[in-house]
Amino acid sequence: MSKKQKINIISLGCSKNLVDSEYLLNQLHRNGIQVVHDADGNEARTVIINTCGFIGDAKEESINTILQYADAKQKGAIDKLYVMGCLSQRYAKDRMEEIPEVDAFYGKFDIKKIVKAMGGKPMDIYNQHRIITTPSHYAYLKISEGCNRICSFCAIPQMTGTHKSKPIEELVEETTNLAAQGVKELLVIAQDLSYYGIDLYQESKLAELIQKLSEVEGIEWIKLHYAYPTTFPTNILPVIANNPKVCKYLDMALQHSSNSMLKVMRRGTDRVQTIKLIEKIRAEVPGIVLRTTLLTGHPGETEEDFQDLVAFVKEMKFERLGVFPYSHEEDTYAYQKYADDVPDEVKRERANTIMALQKNISNELNLKRVGQILKVVIDRTEGDYYVGRTEFDSPEVDPEVLVTSAEPLSVGVFYEVKITSSDDYDLYGVLA
Repeated sequence: MSKKQKINIISLGCSKNLVDSEYLLNQLHRNGIQVVHDADGNEARTVIINTCGFIGDAKEESINTILQYADAKQKGAIDKLYVMGCLSQRYAKDRMEEIPEVDAFYGKFDIKKIVKAMGGKPMDIYNQHRIITTPSHYAYLKISEGCNRICSFCAIPQMTGTHKSKPIEELVEETTNLAAQGVKELLVIAQDLSYYGIDLYQESKLAELIQKLSEVEGIEWIKLHYAYPTTFPTNILPVIANNPKVCKYLDMALQHSSNSMLKVMRRGTDRVQTIKLIEKIRAEVPGIVLRTTLLTGHPGETEEDFQDLVAFVKEMKFERLGVFPYSHEEDTYAYQKYADDVPDEVKRERANTIMALQKNISNELNLKRVGQILKVVIDRTEGDYYVGRTEFDSPEVDPEVLVTSAEPLSVGVFYEVKITSSDDYDLYGVLA
């Protein structure tokens, strides 16, 4: 098939976006259309960009990518340019007028419309089948769409709508299909894991879902991403503690610790409740690794609020932590109600302060791993190292294990590795 008939899908933003691209890849492929993902150069004459519209930096990346391919179209390097995803969902009309080179804008949920526009016939059932773009041994599983929370700073509900859980049986089928493709590690994702099942079953079903997913033959690791602290389903904790396939790892965004900021952010919790939840998780799942995300510079954040956050990070010693400076996003509660009164340089300085503190915490915790034997999956080779991860690390966002071995190791295979040294974030080891 000529490159004129080939379609290149460019994925930007989060792993949830990547899953949408994988659904689209499969739909087009099943219609006999040749597709590639994130291909370099001018391999295809038609380009579809799956955008992110979450915060300022992500929007800027999406717009710059669109402009890059709009320029390529003007120069005759490509023939057709389409835009989909969250940014398009949020600003389609405005962007259409600003960038006339784009042939059409589609929203986040317009996969079937895109397939039709590409000359294909949409499948009635597409969400259980995907062409995965990650290394073949791991894949993301999106268990719901949307969010029912009312956080002041977040525009996601405007783009994705209210929370909609996928039925358990569909997710088991999708996981079975992924395992048949060789997937061994399942990265369970949602905007809000804590709410899973409430809309469909009138109660949280996260624990039941994870138990059923663990029964799929071929799956060896399951990791949980993006839980919400308010109404967190604590019945998932025995599953994490006792099911050998469920990794002792939990990604739960906390955003802040100061009572005044948690109230302004509309998080539905306070400092004491947050600490009690963390202590309960760690008590019921000994050895669990917690990843969290914090936000600096929200409107109204004082130096006192920030120092509360610094003390919280020092006390909690999170194993994994990321920080975002606040982005004043249109249509959010904070945008409508508050002035963006913390200067950008202060937002970033505070974020850098937290990350410098976390660097020391990470180094301290890594030193305790030296001498331990850990199960490691190999993701790739890099220079003289085989680069892998433990059950405590997710791809792209977490530290890695750099393994040296006299015998060849295989990507996607699990090995017992003895940790011999560490640095601020990564571990080093040899086969045990």
